[in-house]
Amino acid sequence: MPRIEAVDFFYLAMPVVTDEADGSQDALLVRVAAGGHVGWGECEAAPLPSIAAFICPMSHGVCRPVADSVLGQNLESPEDIARIAAAVAYNSMDLLQAPHTFSGVEMALWDILGKMRSEPVWRLLGYAKSHPKTPYASVLFGDTAQETLERARDARKRSFRAAKFGWGPIGRGSVEADAEHFVAAREGLGQDGILLVDTGQIFIEDVELAAARLPAMEKANVLWFEEPFHASALEAYGGLAKRSPKVRLAGGEGAHNESMARQLIDYGGIGYVQIDCGRIGGIGPSKAVADYAVAKGVTFVNHTFTSHLALSASLQPYAGLAAHEICEYPAMPKPLATAISANHLERDTNGQVAAPDTPGLGIEVATTALRGYLQEVEISVDGKRLYSTPRL
Repeated sequence: MPRIEAVDFFYLAMPVVTDEADGSQDALLVRVAAGGHVGWGECEAAPLPSIAAFICPMSHGVCRPVADSVLGQNLESPEDIARIAAAVAYNSMDLLQAPHTFSGVEMALWDILGKMRSEPVWRLLGYAKSHPKTPYASVLFGDTAQETLERARDARKRSFRAAKFGWGPIGRGSVEADAEHFVAAREGLGQDGILLVDTGQIFIEDVELAAARLPAMEKANVLWFEEPFHASALEAYGGLAKRSPKVRLAGGEGAHNESMARQLIDYGGIGYVQIDCGRIGGIGPSKAVADYAVAKGVTFVNHTFTSHLALSASLQPYAGLAAHEICEYPAMPKPLATAISANHLERDTNGQVAAPDTPGLGIEVATTALRGYLQEVEISVDGKRLYSTPRL
């Protein structure tokens, strides 16, 4: 009977990490061994506390290290993955980093299970086909409207029909200055391009400040207004959702469990729910949110800003949903994120991308290329070594 024999974490980082809102500057890869197979996952979280959550000493009965619920467990079916996830949720309920840590482990378990059965993960999830998605280039707003214009033109030059502009100066200056960026992005993408805006929670809970940007977004034909507020600011989301019949709200990347995502749908009034497999607990809970979104008439979208390993994992939960066709695609990743995988999910002749039709996640991790980014870590308590970086 296949058992989970080993779970290894690898902290990777660029030589210099800046305060730029770019999550591809470091990474936490997870390697899991079970039943003669190796699977890979990636946590979308700060690497060091995520490693610590896996091996930390027990504080009490429901604040236990994630390892206690994973190592030695049977792995033969999707039900086993769900059982392990439930054990982590209960045994580590007071260890708040646990969902982020387990997310990468859970991805790797699906990768292994797919390899065991010679099936892609999306088929194990019950889908008959992996439908192509329209990727949007995920880029940051420029410091000036001219820079934003140039980035939009570059996205279109690289054959992206859609682009999401995020963070940067939006919300930090005047409404008029922000409007210039929206106009510039629209001009660069062209009138037929799909324009998305992400303000990275800059308005906190201030509905009026966020709503002041809506007229300019409507004029620029923005499809969605992403993360105007903190992930849990449900009243603010719900209030803003009523302000524009044209621009829908998007959110959910901050959800680290299914309930948070459902509440954004039910009480936040979002039209697009964006789920990060590397944060919510992995592929299983992401699929549950996708099912819920379908039932509620909300569009499911992946959240992926890093590697193609994370991209493949994030596509699996809604691969079979033909009508949910937009996907985030890492367009400006740091060299580290590009180096993580030996193969990439390239766009087809129609400019679309799909979850691989190969066993597991269909991604080969480029271990040799990553050694230059590897951060050596050792964690000890009272002279006892709990963790040291394994061999990559």
